[in-house]
Amino acid sequence: MASFNKVILMGNLTRDPELRQTPTGAKVAELRLAVSETWRDKSGQPKEVTCFVDVVVWEKLAELCQQYLAKGRPVLVEGRLQMDEWKNQQGETRSKLRVRADTVKFVGPPPSRPGETPTAARPAAADASA
Repeated sequence: MASFNKVILMGNLTRDPELRQTPTGAKVAELRLAVSETWRDKSGQPKEVTCFVDVVVWEKLAELCQQYLAKGRPVLVEGRLQMDEWKNQQGETRSKLRVRADTVKFVGPPPSRPGETPTAARPAAADASA
């Protein structure tokens, strides 16, 4: 049986990346992406629906995301779907489908930082690939 698991999404971050370490020391960042679709209905009125997607990023790419990304920043994510399962405190099995990022491309110019002049040099982070 053939299978293929590839996801490409472009949207805006709904919050700042959250970086943490696993008990084994691996770095992981959690991102939440808002991906919107717009169209016109039969009467010509504009409609929009937004899908919120959880994304997990590992190791060096996770560090770069935490360092350079912030809420509202547009990003392009390439990765694969991953199903996470766990048991809650009541012993019930829970699951969540999310994207495990292989590549995160920073779209657009970096946001200005407080106290920074517009011409100040910043490290280039336009493309952060794992």
